[in-house]
Formats: sequence, C-alpha cells, structure tokens
Amino acid sequence: MSEITYESGIAARPVGRTGYPTQIKYIVGNEACERFSYYGMRSILVIFMIQYLTMAEHSAKGVYHLFVSANYFLPLLGGFLADRYLGKYRTILYLSIVYCLGHGVLAMWDNKAGLYAGLALIALGSGGIKPCVSAHVGDQFNRTNSHLLNKIYEIFYFSINFGSFFSTLLIPWLLPTYGPSVAFGVPGVLMAMATIVFWMGKSYYVHVPPSGKEGSSKFAGILAYALTHQGSRQPGQSFLDVALAKYDRERVEGAKAAVDVFKVLISVSAFWALFDQSGSSWVLQAEQMQRGFFGMQLEASQIPALNPIMVMLLIPVFSLGVYPFVEKRLGIKVTPLRKMSFGMALTALSFVMVGMIQIALDSGTQLSVGWQILPYLVLTMSEVMVSITGLEFAYTQAPKSMKSTIMSLWLLTVTAGNLFTAVIELMNRFSGASEYFFYATTMAVVSGIFIFGATRYQYRDYVGEGSAAA
Repeated sequence: MSEITYESGIAARPVGRTGYPTQIKYIVGNEACERFSYYGMRSILVIFMIQYLTMAEHSAKGVYHLFVSANYFLPLLGGFLADRYLGKYRTILYLSIVYCLGHGVLAMWDNKAGLYAGLALIALGSGGIKPCVSAHVGDQFNRTNSHLLNKIYEIFYFSINFGSFFSTLLIPWLLPTYGPSVAFGVPGVLMAMATIVFWMGKSYYVHVPPSGKEGSSKFAGILAYALTHQGSRQPGQSFLDVALAKYDRERVEGAKAAVDVFKVLISVSAFWALFDQSGSSWVLQAEQMQRGFFGMQLEASQIPALNPIMVMLLIPVFSLGVYPFVEKRLGIKVTPLRKMSFGMALTALSFVMVGMIQIALDSGTQLSVGWQILPYLVLTMSEVMVSITGLEFAYTQAPKSMKSTIMSLWLLTVTAGNLFTAVIELMNRFSGASEYFFYATTMAVVSGIFIFGATRYQYRDYVGEGSAAA
C-alpha cells in the first residue's frame, strides 16, 4: 500500500471494525514494547552500578536521577525536531534506532564507559520520542472518531503500566541469574521489536508534515521580548502585556496562561524528586530487608513492580469510588488542584513511613519487605492524584496554540525534581532515616506553597477550542 499523507490532518482515515483507525495497533504495540524495554532496563540500574561496577550508593543514586532527569528534558529536542524539520514519524523512527544502540552498548560493555554512553543514547532516544508518540496517536483520528481519543489514551496508560509490571519482575531476576549482558540485552530486543512494529505501520499512518517556524506558539519569543522591554511597560500592563507591541493579543494571552499554569506546576517538581526514588533509595532499602515470599526469594529491584499493579487497580477505585463519594457524600467539589494538593501531602507521608522502617533497620531489627507495601500504596495513591491529574490540568488550562508548550513545561517539572534529588545524593549529606525525613519535610513545605498558590488560581475554560486531533 502506498504511503498515506494528509496535509490537514482531518481527512478520512482507514478505520477498523471497532471504530479505531487500523494503524493504531502498530502504535500501541510499539508503545508496549518500548515501555517494557525502558522500565526493565531502569529497574536494574542502581543495583548494577553498586554490585557490578562497585559504585558508592550516593553516586549510583545520583547517576540514576540524572538519567531520569535527562529523559524528561530531551523531549524538548524531540518535539523541536518533529515540529520544525522531520515530522513525528521520522523523528520516532530515527531516535528509536538511537535508543536500540543505547541498549546494545549497555549489553556489550559492562563498565562505567559503557554505562554512561549507553544511558546517554537511551536518554536521547527515549526522551526524544516521548512527546511525539502520543501526538502521533492523535493525528490518526478525525472528527468522526475523535470521541475514542480518551479511550485510546487510557489503553496507552494501561499498556505502560502493564509493560512496567512484567519487565520489573523479569529483568531483575535475569541480572543475578544470567548477568548484565542478558539483563540489558532483553530490553534491547524489546526495543528493536518496538521499532520494527512501528515501521510496519508506515504505509497506514496519517503523516502530518512539520509545521516549521510558522507553527510555533512563539512562547519563547514573547517571554524574551517582555524581559528585554520592561522599560516601555505602561501603567496597568502586566509583565507580558509589553509584548503586545510585537505580538497579537491571542498569542500573548496564551503565553499568560502558560506562565500561570507553570507557576502552579513548578511545585510539582518536589513530587517527582520523591516519587522517582522508588527506583533508587527504596530499592536499596529493600536490599536490607527479608525478601522471602511464598517460598520464593525476591530481588530488591522487583519490589517496585508493586507500583504499576497498584496504579492499574487504583485508577478505577478513585474515578468510580473515591471522587464520587467525596463529592456526593461529603459535599466537597473535587477539582484538579484539590486532588493534587492532597496527593502531594500523601507523598510526604509515604516518606515518613519508609523513614520509620529505616529507623528499625538501622537498629538491627529484621523486617520483611512486606513492610514496604503500605508506603508503596500511599505513594501510588499520590501518583494517581498528582501525576495523572496534573497532566489533565496542564492540558486543559492551555489554549490550543500553547498546549505543546505547556506539555513541555510539565515534563520539565520531572527534570527539575530529579535534578534536585541527584544533587542531594551527589552531595552525600544524609544517611539512613535522616535522608527520608529530609525529603518528607521538603515535600511538606512545598505542599503548603502549592496549596497557597492553588487557592488563588483562576481556572480557564478552553473546552470549546477543539484539539489538534479534531
């Protein structure tokens, strides 16, 4: 079949019996394999660095969080390449090949040089395709089936957690059983499969061409102009109103919306600083605990598999049970910022819990790893309320022209949070339970700041604008 190209992105698409575009199966298959490869590789990083490369714990945790940070900073590059030059399909395909090379380097060279080179390539590939895949999905829909977009993104989120769950169980078992080459090689094979599956759908995809410079929201230009022309600011004008001298009002108002949203979301960086430690410091705590389970001896890096399975269970519990109960029975309106405020407070509580566990371990008490189940439950509840809700909040509170910018700013909160953790770990100022209580205190303070800003935020209504996929 010849390549299908629709310049407008709204022409008729090939549709299967379910109403979903025929080509969706290739994108979903790609996503499932890619997420399996990423989370499987990431699950063994800290243990590999400490036990096989003999790195100090604080150095291993620092490298881990720098890697995660890069994964959420490089989407800016991937989005830029896709929007300006290559288009989404070619950006995903080319960077997926880079991604595969990164896995190959990790599998073939189990030394520090191989580690750093492999992680750099994986961060470039994984981070670069991140903003393109979800947008590429939207491009495959039009007005006749756009009502299915919510469902397909639910399937996407489920496939992410499904892949994460099984890879986090399998890959940590492969590391001590077969060594680093196999443990890193299997995720590489899955990433190669992901690339092939994605390429197989080429002839069916709707290829929206890159928009070039004219498609830009000009957010950076508006911000730069406002910063450099404050001397011409008139009485009653806001900081960004100065840019009206060069840009039309719609773009300036869009930039204001982006800034207002980001001022609220910047506090979410603290959430990521704590949440992503479930793959580093929490794993190292599990290493100190008794891990026998129904006659099996679990690996410490398998314990984070609790998170994805809990996510899959808690999403319907909250959407169908908790939120309706709070609104109907308690009479409290459940808004995105209220969900996020409560979720951030729960994040601090989860670290108090693991801090108490660490006190017992440091005193010589033998504890089962089952004691981590409750902190994982609390942390996962916070994820459902902060991560999922925050993404929805960021998207809905931005005008159409600024949605890509807002999504980039959302990803930057993950970058900032992991950078903070990396710096703290590399400084090596804390040990034992004091480290967990430091993060819990930090989160509690930031939660207060977030709640203060949230109570003053004025919600915007952009529902009638349409979307890129409409």
